[in-house]
Order: sequence, then structure tokens, then C-alpha cells
Amino acid sequence: MSTEDTPSAPRSLAEALRARGDAALGALLRSRPDLITPVPTDLTQLATRAGTRASVVRALERLDRFTLQTAEALAVAADPATYEELLGLMAGDAGDPAVTAALPHALDVLREQALVWGGDDRLRLVRTARELLAPSPQHPSPTGLGPTVQEATAGMSPGRIQEIVTAAGLPSTHDSVSAVTALTGLFTDRARMAALLADAPAESREVLERLVWGPPYGQVTPDPAPRLRWLLDRGLLLPTAPGTVVLPREVALHLRRGLAHRTPEPVPPVVEAAAAHHPQVVDSTAAGQAYTALATVEELLKDWDEGGPAVLRAGGLSVRDLKRTAVALDVPEPVAAFWVELAYAAGLIASDGEADERYAATPAYDEWLERPPAERWSRLATAWLAATRTAGLVGGRDAKDRTLSALGPGLDRSAAPEVRHRVLALLAALPEGAAPAPESVLARLRWERPLRGARQQEDDLRTRLARWALSEAELLGVTGRGALSAHGRALLGAAAAPAKGPAAEPSGASGPSGVSGPSGASGPSGASGPSSASGPSGPGDKLPVHHHRTAPLTPLSPAEQAVASAAAARLLTPLLPEPLDHVLLQADLTAVAPGPLRRPLADMLGVLADVESKGGATVYRFTPGSVRRALDAGQTASDLHAFLAAHSRTPVPQPLAYLIDDVARRHGHLRVGAASAYVRCDDDAVLNEILADKRAAALGLRRLAPTVLAAQTDPAGLLEGLRAMGFAPAAESAEGDVLITRALAHRTPARSAPEPVPDGPPVPDDTLLAAALRAIRAGDLASTTPRKPGTAPAADGELPRTASAETLATVQAAVLTGEALWIGYVNAEGAASQRVIAPIRVEGGFVTAYDHTADEVRTYPLHRITGVAELADDAG
Repeated sequence: MSTEDTPSAPRSLAEALRARGDAALGALLRSRPDLITPVPTDLTQLATRAGTRASVVRALERLDRFTLQTAEALAVAADPATYEELLGLMAGDAGDPAVTAALPHALDVLREQALVWGGDDRLRLVRTARELLAPSPQHPSPTGLGPTVQEATAGMSPGRIQEIVTAAGLPSTHDSVSAVTALTGLFTDRARMAALLADAPAESREVLERLVWGPPYGQVTPDPAPRLRWLLDRGLLLPTAPGTVVLPREVALHLRRGLAHRTPEPVPPVVEAAAAHHPQVVDSTAAGQAYTALATVEELLKDWDEGGPAVLRAGGLSVRDLKRTAVALDVPEPVAAFWVELAYAAGLIASDGEADERYAATPAYDEWLERPPAERWSRLATAWLAATRTAGLVGGRDAKDRTLSALGPGLDRSAAPEVRHRVLALLAALPEGAAPAPESVLARLRWERPLRGARQQEDDLRTRLARWALSEAELLGVTGRGALSAHGRALLGAAAAPAKGPAAEPSGASGPSGVSGPSGASGPSGASGPSSASGPSGPGDKLPVHHHRTAPLTPLSPAEQAVASAAAARLLTPLLPEPLDHVLLQADLTAVAPGPLRRPLADMLGVLADVESKGGATVYRFTPGSVRRALDAGQTASDLHAFLAAHSRTPVPQPLAYLIDDVARRHGHLRVGAASAYVRCDDDAVLNEILADKRAAALGLRRLAPTVLAAQTDPAGLLEGLRAMGFAPAAESAEGDVLITRALAHRTPARSAPEPVPDGPPVPDDTLLAAALRAIRAGDLASTTPRKPGTAPAADGELPRTASAETLATVQAAVLTGEALWIGYVNAEGAASQRVIAPIRVEGGFVTAYDHTADEVRTYPLHRITGVAELADDAG
């Protein structure tokens, strides 16, 4: 039944809103937050704003499929329509029980969002929504219905209308209006229409069958075929333009047996589970992926530690730099783009802002590294869940046909956080360990947002966002083997895991707000189709679907998300492998790390050896270059021997000890300094060998002394050139001391993580909502309070105008009588408003009064009051 039944039916949407309580108005402002930005001055302005095209389009986009179908049916119904007429359009002549059960709730959602107003005997769709959803030649209705007989015959000659009435077997009339009424009555009478169509040729009935479900328009020649002529003569097809005919709406509804939609969808598609795994297996797999995610991000940032790729002039990474990053991480380029964007969203990398701008780690990265692994993961996962930047778009084209680059502009998609949350919430509704069939997830999302499905480009984007959400959740370790993990549920703020037994299925569908209707149906965020009995199943079996509210219907607030992230980190901590303090050295100059290494060991080993392969165990290889790198970093041969002996569970192999000693013996034998650059060596035979080498020609060497060579290149280039020739030179300072070259981490200035781009105004919190409702009610009181005759303003919304002496006299009289006044007031900023006040005292050019509009005592300067008006005696 209607939630707005009042003793007197509302005559407008503003009156319908005025009859609502604060709870109902609050539900409207939560479901349509654009109505509160800025806060309306009164309910009339709220109703006007709720009927604007942009706001109505936004509201329609957030309806589920059945609620939108209900609105579409109202758009082709009479205005106003009764509930019985609407039920007939939705359930048809046969009466679908599922539609009958779900329709009250769908109507309540439309009323709640101020898209429909009026009681069940006079249902009205707001005018803008009717214009958007009603059929027209330029914009066909989603129902596939055409214009009514009255609309289609609007420009037809009276004589032609009388011919159609006579051919249809109706008596002729004296005017076109009554003729159209008689024809409409025939087409809406099931028995008479059945008799008329029974006499139709089979070919004519085939024409009607092709048009019945839309589009209802067809083309005809100036001399129509007999099958078309029979239909045109009886008005079953009506001309709309030269060469174009249309199937009238009343005829189509008869052929459809009353249905406005071919397939009403009162129940959302079931999210099917395609495979079942043990929950512990899912959690362990997800934890392994989480550890890999941490290692990948660390490897990325370590690769960019001394300054990463250059920033393109238009912003972002070049294609070449992305390929290099993918090779360094040993992943495909789309996956590399995901990790780069994730690190950026988490605030771990940014541009350094220098003249030669490059990407580098931020100071937050160093702080992030010091946190426990589970907390580092929760920060990445939280950033991913809320980020609007969409890595999957990298490599695509924008509206101007420009390539979208990683870290570049144009990657923000406001719908991404909502889609990720909904995908994970649907996974949370499945039994533990159940992995969904991706297509069933996509079908459910399309049911929840069908209007976007009509927009092919946006529907394609939402579908891709959902697919990316599933794959990215697996990469990040939120899911394991396609099923949501325990720490993934905690990340969503899920209160508990689903029960093992079957759950009762809601009897109807709901709108996006999830507010239950009379039938007890729940919203698209939690509603679903009938569930089946539970039982064990294998990976290829279809699992029963349990619909438990294990995750919130909407994303969490920042404070709630912080609590959820901490809970996820606690659940993940025992699942992550403990870091090891040892490796296994092998005789082939490799070391095997059987698991994750503690940070000091991993950092030192990363300098002393090169990573050869990664996986469950990491293999490091020692080479002359890697050992020299450790010596350049300030280590000595004895330091390296002691380090390996302390951290190896196997004896240090003799080949490795020889390699370290051999490189150390040659390290520093040559000294390179700045002259432009020079080489000095105590052994002049070595310098002779260098001069005789053809590869030294590019260095521009010449002998200054038996033990000194000068070069035309800089010291760094001379070092690299000599090393390329097989020597192991060491750099020295101007004082002749050996320079220890340590890798200096390049950091950007303090940078904050990129803010997500919101998809419209945020949902108001309770404090803002209460203040807004108070202001709207107060403004409405001021604008609707009855005034005494002769004191009302000349036009609606105009402030009262009185002379200063009259204003003062009226206010002073009200102090004595205790009566309330209606005043116009202009504040110091020049903003005008109208208020209802009860004056308490007047002195010093100020009036102190109880302001009914603000619900508090205030003081107003008399010179800012534009005028006063006395309220009628019966004013509340």
C-alpha cells in the first residue's frame, strides 16, 4: 500500500514531500545525495531540484532492473494511474505471482526516491522521468511500445478517422474526439479485439507479430500490400509520417496479453558458485598471493630506488618504460601497470617534481617498509578498494584518441570502487571456499544497474571493471582460487562468515537503497534468486547459493574501513610465512633462499648476488660483477666471507670463496680520479696493456707518467669503460682515498596519495543530514505559514516589504502580544531569507526573538529586516 496515503491527496510532489516524516525525508536525501548540495531552502525547492533532468537521470541510473521496469511501465500508463493498472502492465492478464509479490516494494523504492508520488489510486511519475522513459519516434521506449491511438491520430484528418472507425465495425461519430475514444475502447476490450483479429488474414497477423515487442515502427510503400492495407484500414497500424506506420500501444498490449515488458525480472539472477575449495586452502592460497604482492611492490620500488623512469610531458610512463618495468618484474605489461598504479594509489611512488622530472619512491615508502607484512598488505588492499584509477585502461584510447599511459591522466573511473565493492560483496554472500562463475557475477551486476546496460559504452566499461576486479583481487590476495578469503571478508567489514546451511531467499527485489518493502524483500545489494539445498560438491559442480548479509551493502566510511583493515591484517598475519635468517649455498655459485628472508639478509644478498629465479624459493647467483658491487658498497673480502658463513646452513663452497678473493685482489688495483679523469697504477705493465687495447680508444687515454694515464672522459665513464674491458678499477677522491659507492635512495618530497574521484556528491552523514532536515523544515515553515490578508508578498518567494517605522511598530506590538511574525531578512553577506520569529524585546536598534526557522533565540538588526507580516490567527 502507499506510504503517502493522507486524508487529502497531494496535488504536487512538494505536498507529498511535506507529508513525509523526517525518516522518510532522510532516506530520500541518502539515496539521492545530489539533492542536498547545496541544502534546499524549503521543500518546494527540494521538489523542484528532485525533478531536474540531471538529478532524475542520476536516480534512474541507480535503480535495479525490476524497479526500473516498474518506472517504465508507469511511463506508458495513464497519468495518473492506479495500482491495479500498474499491476496489470507488470504481471499481465495471467498475473505473475513473483511480480505481484515484488511490485509493492519496487513502488516503495520509487516513492522513497521521489520519482513517483501520490496514493495507490493516483500514481504519478515525475514529469522529467516520464519524458525520459515514455516512447517517442526519436527515443523508443525500453518497453518497445509505441504511441497511444490518441497520440498517433493527432494530425490525422477527421474523414480518415471516420473511415477507420467504420472499417473496424464501429458506428460513425460526429467528431474526431469521440471517434478516437471509440477506437481506443475497441482496442482495450479483450473480447472485441479477439473477434476483430480472428477475421484478420494470416499474413496481417504475421506483420503484427513482428512489431508487437518493438520497435513498433515500420515502413510502407505508397501502395501498401493487401496484408498491410487490411491493418491500416482498421487502425491496427497508423501512419505517423510519409512511408512510416506505427503499432498503437493499445493494440500491442492486447497482443502481449497486457504485459509492458516481454520478460519482467522481479528476482535478481543467482550468483552461481562454479567450484568449491576448502576454506583453509583458499586462505593459504590468498596469503601466498598476498606475500607475492608485497614482494612485487618492493621489487618495483627497489628498481626505482635511485630514481625511476622519466615523466612524459603529458604525464605518465612511456610505453618503453612500462615494458622495462614488466621485464624487471617478470610479469605481463597489463599486470605491471596494475602494480605501478597500486603503488601510486597507496602513496608509495610519485613524481619528484624536479626539472628533469622522474618517478621515485616517496618518504611514505620507507615508513611502509618498517611495518609488519600483514599491515603493509592491508594498506595496499585498502588503497585498491577505494581507488578510482583503473589500471586496466592502460594502453587504450581516450575520447581524443590519445593513448592512455600508466600513471598518466585519464585513468580515473568513478564507478570503479563501487563495482569492486559489489563484486567482493557478492563473493562474500557465497559459502566459504566457493568460487563464483564470472558470468553469473556479471549478470547480477547488470540486473542491479540495467540503464547503463542500455548505454553500450558504459555497460562495456562496467563489465570490464567487474572482470578486472576479479583478476586484481586474485593478484592482490584478497581472493584465493577465485573464492573470497577470510581476510578478504574482514577487509569488506563482514561481520561473520556465511552459515553452512541454506538460507531463506527474499521474496522480492529492491532498489539500491536496500530498504525493505512490505513484502520483506531486500535490495539488489543483498537480494537474489531462490536458493537450493546445500550439499558437498566438487570443483565442477554448481554450488547452492547462500544469501547472508556478510558484507555491508555500501562501502565503509574511512573510520570503519580502518577498523576493517586492521581486522584483515590480524587474520592474515598467521598465514604469512615467517622470514628466514639463512640461505643454502651451492657449489655452482648459487644460493637458494627456501622462503622469504629477513630484511637485512635480503638487502645484503641483493647487493652481493643477482636474482636468477623466483618462486617458492629464490635462487641467487654470484658473479664477478655482483661481488664487485658489494666491494664498491664498502664491504671487504673478510666481511663477505663472514657474512656468508653466518647465514648459510651449508659450508661456503670453495669456488665461491675463490671468486670473492680473486675479485677482491684485483679490486682497487687501478685508481680513477678527477683530472678530467686519470688512471694510476703501481704496475706500469697494466697501463701498457690498457693503452694497447683497441677498446680504450674511445676513452682518450694518454700517459702522464710511468704509473699515470689521463683521460678525456669523466671519472664515471672511465670506470665503466675499464670495467667493460675486464679490469676492476676503484674510484678515489681528490685526497687519494678509495671512494665507497653506496646506492643512495632517491626520494620525492612528501606526497599524499591521489584522492579518488567521487561519483557524484557523497552520501551525507547523520550530522549533516539532521542539520539539513532541520534547515529544510524551518525554511518550509517560513514559506508556508499563513499570513493575514493584505500582508502577503506580491509574488511567491518575494520578501515582505514595509517601511522602517511600520516594521518597528509591528515588532514592538508583537513583543506585547506574544504573537509570531513573518519577516524578510538580509544578512551581512547579502543573502536574503524569510523567517518566522516570536519577538522577545526590542532595544538599541536590535530585536531579540525566538527564531522558529532556526529553532533558537537570535538577535537581528532592525535595519536588515526588509519587512514584516502578521500571521493568520489559525497559523500553527
